[in-house]
Amino acid sequence: MADNVSTMDSKQYIVVELGNEQYGIDIQYIDNIVRMQRITRVPKAQRFFKGVINLRGEVIPVMSLRLKFDFEEEEYTNKTRILIIKPDAQASVGIIVDAVKEVLTISNDMIDKVARDINDERTAYLSGVGKHEDRLISILNIAEIFMEKEAENA
Repeated sequence: MADNVSTMDSKQYIVVELGNEQYGIDIQYIDNIVRMQRITRVPKAQRFFKGVINLRGEVIPVMSLRLKFDFEEEEYTNKTRILIIKPDAQASVGIIVDAVKEVLTISNDMIDKVARDINDERTAYLSGVGKHEDRLISILNIAEIFMEKEAENA
């Protein structure tokens, strides 16, 4: 019984890198991780929306997390990846990250909530900050990132 409690009180996160910062994405949202590939541009799209890719016959919109967070755009490297995220049952969206580092299990009591700063909209994209060994990992609020994306498209 005690083992069940410990796994129920923790989650697995894919840790990705954007610049010098590390972000955790709840593994339940990850459908696939693919190497950078040719992205077909879509006219009149938001700056952070890079276009679409064809992944095994499915057309998937792709956004740059760097641009979404107002970081400067960076050249793609052999570490650049597109994470295919499924925020809900039917939709898939790709997000470009600088690198995928590892999968970590972080217990809920090692995650501190983040206070929203009205002067920094990026805090809305975070659900908390996880502590793992001597590192801090910003936990992304996937629903918030994509909810706003849809609102901007409307």
